[in-house]
Amino acid sequence: MSSVPYAEVIGDPIAQSKSPTIHKFWLEKLGLPGDYRARRVAADDLFDFFEQRRREPDWRGCNVTIPHKLSALDLSDRRDDLADSIGASNCIVRGDDGLLTATNTDSDGFAEPIAGMDFCGREVAVIGAGGAARAVLMSLARREVGFVRIHARDRVRAGELLEHFGLPGEPVPFDAPLASATTLLVNSSPLGMIGQPALEIDLGPLGEGAVVYDLVYNPLETLLLAEARRRGLCAIDGLGMLIGQAAIAFAEFFESPAPREHDAELRKLLTS
Repeated sequence: MSSVPYAEVIGDPIAQSKSPTIHKFWLEKLGLPGDYRARRVAADDLFDFFEQRRREPDWRGCNVTIPHKLSALDLSDRRDDLADSIGASNCIVRGDDGLLTATNTDSDGFAEPIAGMDFCGREVAVIGAGGAARAVLMSLARREVGFVRIHARDRVRAGELLEHFGLPGEPVPFDAPLASATTLLVNSSPLGMIGQPALEIDLGPLGEGAVVYDLVYNPLETLLLAEARRRGLCAIDGLGMLIGQAAIAFAEFFESPAPREHDAELRKLLTS
Protein backbone atom coordinates (compact mmCIF):
# COMPACT_ATOMS: atom_id res chain seq x y z
CA MET A 1 0.00 0.00 0.00
CA SER A 2 1.50 3.34 -1.05
CA SER A 3 1.88 6.04 1.53
CA VAL A 4 0.03 9.36 1.32
CA PRO A 5 0.69 12.70 2.95
CA TYR A 6 -1.25 13.20 6.16
CA ALA A 7 -1.84 15.71 8.91
CA GLU A 8 -3.72 15.48 12.16
CA VAL A 9 -5.15 17.37 15.10
CA ILE A 10 -3.77 16.77 18.59
CA GLY A 11 -5.12 17.61 22.01
CA ASP A 12 -6.42 16.15 25.24
CA PRO A 13 -9.34 15.50 24.95
CA ILE A 14 -9.65 15.18 21.19
CA ALA A 15 -12.70 12.97 20.48
CA GLN A 16 -14.89 16.05 20.05
CA SER A 17 -12.79 17.50 17.23
CA LYS A 18 -14.47 18.20 13.89
CA SER A 19 -11.17 18.91 12.14
CA PRO A 20 -10.87 15.46 10.50
CA THR A 21 -14.31 15.90 8.93
CA ILE A 22 -13.35 19.32 7.56
CA HIS A 23 -9.99 18.36 6.06
CA LYS A 24 -11.21 15.06 4.63
CA PHE A 25 -14.14 16.91 3.04
CA TRP A 26 -11.75 19.29 1.28
CA LEU A 27 -9.38 16.50 0.22
CA GLU A 28 -12.29 14.66 -1.36
CA LYS A 29 -13.61 17.76 -3.12
CA LEU A 30 -10.19 18.45 -4.62
CA GLY A 31 -9.46 14.82 -5.41
CA LEU A 32 -6.15 15.04 -3.56
CA PRO A 33 -4.37 12.03 -2.06
CA GLY A 34 -4.03 12.50 1.67
CA ASP A 35 -5.45 11.84 5.08
CA TYR A 36 -6.23 13.76 8.25
CA ARG A 37 -6.50 12.14 11.67
CA ALA A 38 -7.22 12.95 15.30
CA ARG A 39 -4.83 11.85 18.02
CA ARG A 40 -5.07 12.25 21.74
CA VAL A 41 -1.71 13.38 23.12
CA ALA A 42 -1.23 13.89 26.85
CA ALA A 43 0.88 16.83 28.01
CA ASP A 44 3.68 14.55 29.19
CA ASP A 45 3.85 12.87 25.78
CA LEU A 46 3.98 16.00 23.62
CA PHE A 47 7.78 16.13 23.28
CA ASP A 48 8.01 12.46 22.27
CA PHE A 49 5.12 12.90 19.83
CA PHE A 50 6.92 15.67 17.95
CA GLU A 51 10.22 13.78 18.00
CA GLN A 52 8.53 10.79 16.38
CA ARG A 53 6.54 12.76 13.82
CA ARG A 54 9.46 14.88 12.61
CA ARG A 55 11.03 11.63 11.31
CA GLU A 56 7.98 10.77 9.18
CA PRO A 57 8.23 12.34 5.69
CA ASP A 58 4.53 11.72 5.01
CA TRP A 59 3.54 13.76 8.06
CA ARG A 60 2.84 17.33 6.99
CA GLY A 61 2.04 18.74 10.42
CA CYS A 62 -0.79 19.11 12.88
CA ASN A 63 -3.37 21.41 14.28
CA VAL A 64 -3.03 21.93 18.02
CA THR A 65 -5.86 22.35 20.49
CA ILE A 66 -6.36 22.41 24.26
CA PRO A 67 -4.11 22.17 26.26
CA HIS A 68 -1.02 22.28 24.00
CA LYS A 69 -1.09 25.71 22.28
CA LEU A 70 1.59 27.20 24.51
CA SER A 71 3.80 24.10 24.77
CA ALA A 72 3.72 23.49 21.01
CA LEU A 73 5.30 26.89 20.45
CA ASP A 74 8.19 26.06 22.79
CA LEU A 75 8.78 22.64 21.25
CA SER A 76 8.94 23.85 17.64
CA ASP A 77 12.22 24.51 15.83
CA ARG A 78 11.03 27.75 14.30
CA ARG A 79 8.13 30.13 14.79
CA ASP A 80 6.72 32.60 12.31
CA ASP A 81 6.03 36.22 13.19
CA LEU A 82 2.36 35.62 13.88
CA ALA A 83 2.90 32.77 16.33
CA ASP A 84 5.68 34.73 17.97
CA SER A 85 3.49 37.82 18.37
CA ILE A 86 0.54 35.83 19.73
CA GLY A 87 2.71 33.70 21.99
CA ALA A 88 0.82 30.51 21.16
CA SER A 89 0.61 28.06 18.28
CA ASN A 90 -2.36 26.12 16.98
CA CYS A 91 -0.59 24.81 13.89
CA ILE A 92 2.72 23.02 13.41
CA VAL A 93 4.07 22.53 9.88
CA ARG A 94 6.82 20.04 9.05
CA GLY A 95 9.33 21.19 6.47
CA ASP A 96 11.13 18.94 4.00
CA ASP A 97 14.16 19.21 6.30
CA GLY A 98 12.18 17.71 9.18
CA LEU A 99 12.15 20.97 11.11
CA LEU A 100 8.89 22.06 12.71
CA THR A 101 7.56 25.58 12.23
CA ALA A 102 4.95 26.96 14.62
CA THR A 103 2.30 29.28 13.24
CA ASN A 104 -1.13 30.44 14.36
CA THR A 105 -4.25 30.35 12.20
CA ASP A 106 -6.68 31.13 15.03
CA SER A 107 -6.37 34.91 14.83
CA ASP A 108 -7.37 35.14 11.18
CA GLY A 109 -9.96 32.41 11.68
CA PHE A 110 -11.51 34.36 14.55
CA ALA A 111 -11.72 37.51 12.43
CA GLU A 112 -13.50 35.87 9.50
CA PRO A 113 -17.09 35.74 10.88
CA ILE A 114 -16.94 39.39 12.04
CA ALA A 115 -15.11 40.77 9.01
CA GLY A 116 -17.94 43.16 8.14
CA MET A 117 -18.43 44.51 11.67
CA ASP A 118 -16.78 47.64 13.05
CA PHE A 119 -15.53 47.49 16.64
CA CYS A 120 -12.97 50.27 16.32
CA GLY A 121 -12.99 52.31 19.52
CA ARG A 122 -15.66 50.05 21.08
CA GLU A 123 -15.65 48.12 24.36
CA VAL A 124 -15.11 44.36 24.28
CA ALA A 125 -15.28 41.61 26.92
CA VAL A 126 -13.23 38.42 26.58
CA ILE A 127 -13.86 35.37 28.76
CA GLY A 128 -10.67 33.43 29.49
CA ALA A 129 -6.94 34.12 29.28
CA GLY A 130 -5.54 30.98 27.65
CA GLY A 131 -4.11 30.19 24.23
CA ALA A 132 -7.34 30.93 22.35
CA ALA A 133 -7.64 34.29 24.10
CA ARG A 134 -4.21 35.26 22.78
CA ALA A 135 -5.37 34.84 19.19
CA VAL A 136 -8.55 36.78 19.93
CA LEU A 137 -6.63 39.64 21.52
CA MET A 138 -4.24 39.80 18.57
CA SER A 139 -7.20 40.18 16.24
CA LEU A 140 -8.80 42.82 18.49
CA ALA A 141 -5.56 44.79 18.60
CA ARG A 142 -5.51 44.85 14.80
CA ARG A 143 -9.06 46.22 14.86
CA GLU A 144 -8.08 48.98 17.27
CA VAL A 145 -10.86 48.30 19.74
CA GLY A 146 -11.31 50.90 22.44
CA PHE A 147 -11.25 48.95 25.71
CA VAL A 148 -11.00 45.27 26.61
CA ARG A 149 -12.08 43.64 29.84
CA ILE A 150 -10.67 40.16 30.29
CA HIS A 151 -12.76 38.05 32.65
CA ALA A 152 -10.26 35.56 34.05
CA ARG A 153 -9.50 33.56 37.16
CA ASP A 154 -5.83 34.49 36.77
CA ARG A 155 -6.03 38.28 36.66
CA VAL A 156 -2.25 38.65 36.66
CA ARG A 157 -2.01 36.66 33.43
CA ALA A 158 -4.91 38.63 31.97
CA GLY A 159 -3.14 41.89 32.77
CA GLU A 160 0.04 40.60 31.15
CA LEU A 161 -1.89 39.74 27.98
CA LEU A 162 -3.34 43.24 27.74
CA GLU A 163 0.14 44.67 28.09
CA HIS A 164 1.60 42.20 25.60
CA PHE A 165 -0.87 43.18 22.88
CA GLY A 166 -0.84 46.87 23.74
CA LEU A 167 -4.56 46.90 24.43
CA PRO A 168 -6.29 49.44 26.69
CA GLY A 169 -8.36 47.58 29.23
CA GLU A 170 -8.42 45.84 32.58
CA PRO A 171 -8.49 42.33 34.00
CA VAL A 172 -11.61 41.63 36.03
CA PRO A 173 -12.76 38.62 38.10
CA PHE A 174 -14.10 35.74 36.06
CA ASP A 175 -17.62 36.25 37.43
CA ALA A 176 -17.63 40.05 37.22
CA PRO A 177 -20.79 41.55 35.66
CA LEU A 178 -20.57 42.62 32.05
CA ALA A 179 -20.23 46.35 31.42
CA SER A 180 -23.26 47.95 29.76
CA ALA A 181 -21.02 49.50 27.08
CA THR A 182 -19.84 46.07 25.88
CA THR A 183 -20.46 45.72 22.15
CA LEU A 184 -18.72 42.36 21.68
CA LEU A 185 -18.54 39.45 24.12
CA VAL A 186 -16.17 36.62 23.23
CA ASN A 187 -16.02 33.32 25.09
CA SER A 188 -12.50 32.01 24.51
CA SER A 189 -12.70 29.56 27.41
CA PRO A 190 -13.71 25.87 27.11
CA LEU A 191 -16.77 26.48 29.31
CA GLY A 192 -19.90 25.35 27.53
CA MET A 193 -18.08 22.63 25.60
CA ILE A 194 -19.35 19.08 25.90
CA GLY A 195 -17.82 17.64 29.06
CA GLN A 196 -17.27 21.11 30.59
CA PRO A 197 -19.50 23.18 32.88
CA ALA A 198 -21.73 25.75 31.23
CA LEU A 199 -20.60 29.35 31.05
CA GLU A 200 -22.88 31.18 33.45
CA ILE A 201 -22.93 34.90 32.78
CA ASP A 202 -25.75 37.42 32.83
CA LEU A 203 -26.24 38.99 29.42
CA GLY A 204 -28.72 41.48 30.84
CA PRO A 205 -26.32 44.46 30.78
CA LEU A 206 -25.70 44.09 27.03
CA GLY A 207 -27.49 46.61 24.90
CA GLU A 208 -29.29 46.24 21.58
CA GLY A 209 -26.86 45.47 18.79
CA ALA A 210 -24.29 43.73 20.98
CA VAL A 211 -22.57 40.65 19.54
CA VAL A 212 -22.03 37.42 21.46
CA TYR A 213 -19.34 35.22 19.93
CA ASP A 214 -18.71 31.76 21.41
CA LEU A 215 -15.59 29.97 20.16
CA VAL A 216 -17.00 26.66 21.40
CA TYR A 217 -18.33 24.57 18.49
CA ASN A 218 -19.32 21.33 20.23
CA PRO A 219 -22.17 21.76 20.94
CA LEU A 220 -22.74 24.33 18.24
CA GLU A 221 -25.63 25.96 20.08
CA THR A 222 -24.25 26.58 23.56
CA LEU A 223 -26.39 27.84 26.42
CA LEU A 224 -24.60 31.18 26.03
CA LEU A 225 -25.64 31.52 22.38
CA ALA A 226 -29.17 30.31 23.09
CA GLU A 227 -29.54 33.02 25.73
CA ALA A 228 -28.12 35.63 23.34
CA ARG A 229 -30.66 34.69 20.68
CA ARG A 230 -33.45 34.75 23.25
CA ARG A 231 -32.52 38.34 24.04
CA GLY A 232 -32.41 39.29 20.36
CA LEU A 233 -28.64 39.75 20.28
CA CYS A 234 -26.38 38.83 17.39
CA ALA A 235 -25.03 35.33 18.15
CA ILE A 236 -22.00 33.84 16.38
CA ASP A 237 -21.05 30.19 16.87
CA GLY A 238 -17.54 28.77 16.75
CA LEU A 239 -17.94 26.93 13.46
CA GLY A 240 -17.00 29.92 11.30
CA MET A 241 -13.72 30.36 13.14
CA LEU A 242 -13.07 26.62 13.02
CA ILE A 243 -13.53 26.47 9.26
CA GLY A 244 -11.59 29.69 8.69
CA GLN A 245 -8.53 28.65 10.66
CA ALA A 246 -8.68 25.13 9.16
CA ALA A 247 -8.56 26.55 5.63
CA ILE A 248 -5.28 28.33 6.35
CA ALA A 249 -3.79 25.16 7.84
CA PHE A 250 -5.06 23.02 4.95
CA ALA A 251 -3.13 25.14 2.45
CA GLU A 252 0.03 24.66 4.53
CA PHE A 253 -0.40 20.90 4.89
CA PHE A 254 -1.55 19.95 1.42
CA GLU A 255 -0.18 22.85 -0.68
CA SER A 256 -3.57 23.68 -2.16
CA PRO A 257 -6.20 26.29 -1.22
CA ALA A 258 -9.23 24.88 0.56
CA PRO A 259 -12.31 24.83 -1.72
CA ARG A 260 -14.29 27.42 0.23
CA GLU A 261 -17.04 27.51 -2.39
CA HIS A 262 -18.40 24.42 -0.63
CA ASP A 263 -18.71 26.07 2.81
CA ALA A 264 -22.50 25.77 2.94
CA GLU A 265 -22.32 22.04 2.24
CA LEU A 266 -19.52 21.64 4.79
CA ARG A 267 -21.44 23.46 7.51
CA LYS A 268 -24.46 21.25 6.83
CA LEU A 269 -22.25 18.17 7.14
CA LEU A 270 -20.75 19.40 10.42
CA THR A 271 -24.15 20.14 11.95
CA SER A 272 -25.99 17.02 10.79
